[in-house]
Amino acid sequence: MAQARPTRNSLPLPKEPVHRITAPILRFIHVQSASGVVLLLATIAALVVANGAAAEAVHHLWTTPIGISIGDFSLNLSLEHWVNDGLMAIFFFVVGLEVKREIVLGELRQLRKAALPIAAALGGMLAPALIYLALQRGEPGERGWGIPMATDIAFVVGCMAVLGNRVPHGLRVMLLSLAIVDDIGAILVIAVAYSSNLHTDWLLAAVVGLILVHLAARAGVRSFAPYVVLGAFVWLAVHESGIHATIAGVVLGLMTPARSYINRGLFGEILDRLGDVWQGDDDASHAPDNAEKVRRIQWAARETLSPLEYLESTLHPWVAFLIMPIFALANAGVAFELGRLADPVAIAVAVGLLVGKPLGVFAFCYASVRMKIAALPAGVGWGMIAAGGCLSGIGFTMALFIANLALAPLGDEVLSAGKIGVLCGSAAAAIIGMGMFLALPNGRRRADALP
Repeated sequence: MAQARPTRNSLPLPKEPVHRITAPILRFIHVQSASGVVLLLATIAALVVANGAAAEAVHHLWTTPIGISIGDFSLNLSLEHWVNDGLMAIFFFVVGLEVKREIVLGELRQLRKAALPIAAALGGMLAPALIYLALQRGEPGERGWGIPMATDIAFVVGCMAVLGNRVPHGLRVMLLSLAIVDDIGAILVIAVAYSSNLHTDWLLAAVVGLILVHLAARAGVRSFAPYVVLGAFVWLAVHESGIHATIAGVVLGLMTPARSYINRGLFGEILDRLGDVWQGDDDASHAPDNAEKVRRIQWAARETLSPLEYLESTLHPWVAFLIMPIFALANAGVAFELGRLADPVAIAVAVGLLVGKPLGVFAFCYASVRMKIAALPAGVGWGMIAAGGCLSGIGFTMALFIANLALAPLGDEVLSAGKIGVLCGSAAAAIIGMGMFLALPNGRRRADALP
């Protein structure tokens, strides 16, 4: 009988006292829903500070100018701007990686499986935008129609983790795929609707940088260092071109190869050939070329993963537990005044998220199933689709990001109203969506509950 394959925890690796501290932290980081908890805490902290005595000092901190000068060229941005354009470019790079993974390897690879989340995402983008436009037509805030279109995947995952087995696997996959398609839509909105004053010389420089990235990949360049330099150049060129700089992150993510350089079988053969570093007599274990052999094994082990897999797994914790919380601290701090809750912009955003999202998701899902374009996942009924539609109304990160692009030119009061709408609409969507799941008997409804 074959022996069981050893797991990571069963391997006889040495344990040090520090592991008692790091092991729980690492376990926490690898729980997907944990990022939603950290993001929520950062949001609460930002709101507490913005409504306390330190509000002015914190505002001064985020508006502190930080610049880079090289010869005649200078780039001077506020700290908040560096967060929104710089750090968030890494966030969008990871989004690009996730989109490519889903298209190449995941649920969006097969049209039949992708039809339902694509339909749900389209409805969940169109309905909120149309509702917002209907409420803000002819008003200065009309340009904020893109704010209620996006879904925050971190908070949705957190809510589903709290709900446990009340959310079937099929619905989880659908909501995560919906969020990915939502991200694609939000990226297009940012690129098309919220970019202006194009500078063709810088845009051409960005294209040249992307061509160099492609040529380096085709030539077999495996080191990340050249790509980091080229990526930084592409980011700068896109920023200066007038297109929002985060689009550079998305494009670079989509260009990242999804194929590994060394397959697992070849890696096993390499291990066999180099295994005398650890096997044999003492003379072999102290051979002068052992360090080189170890470096080869490290390189081979790394190359069994595709660049996409490696970068996504490496960057995801940094994005989830550092970049997104910093973004929340920089952007979620809004001074709450009762009068602003009734601001037309705040109402339009909140209604778009709270009403438009579930309405659009449900209507487009129902239409696609009735037209036999798609099918409901196993064990998922229309009650769950409605509840999932409400959860997709949690906009937050991407909604706040688009609010900055759309409403900042209109002044701080309009921007604050938009952010209040995002926060209130997202919170209400989470509460109502989770309440609906809890109200469903055993989290289930028959899929044929509607004609």
